[in-house]
Amino acid sequence: MKDTALHQDVLAAIDRYFDLMFDSDVSRFDRVFAPTAQLHGFRGQELRVLTAAAYRRVLETTPSPEAKAAPRQQEVLLIDLAAPSQALAKVRVRVDQTLYVDYLCLHLIDGEWLVTAKSFHVERQFAGAD
Repeated sequence: MKDTALHQDVLAAIDRYFDLMFDSDVSRFDRVFAPTAQLHGFRGQELRVLTAAAYRRVLETTPSPEAKAAPRQQEVLLIDLAAPSQALAKVRVRVDQTLYVDYLCLHLIDGEWLVTAKSFHVERQFAGAD
């Protein structure tokens, strides 16, 4: 498969990620995150570590940005194809009142690009954030 086709497939996976971050529709969670995925990032001075299952519960129990009529903001900053089955993406995404910069490690698993690791950084908190 040519790099352009791989690039398009990775972009499609990132679009699924953006959709999930906005609507929190966990019926599509398994098409975004591998079951073994881990998420790491600082909230304040504390490192937060979540498994995919724990993050799924967060999405299930928190009102989505879409439900709160929050603005949708998303941007692909970088895609690096390390191999035909491995990629790194740097994205910016707003989730309600928080703007994140995320590094997504993606692997091609059973024909589907899935996030296997996510490192997140809070870039900005907008007015009204808790």
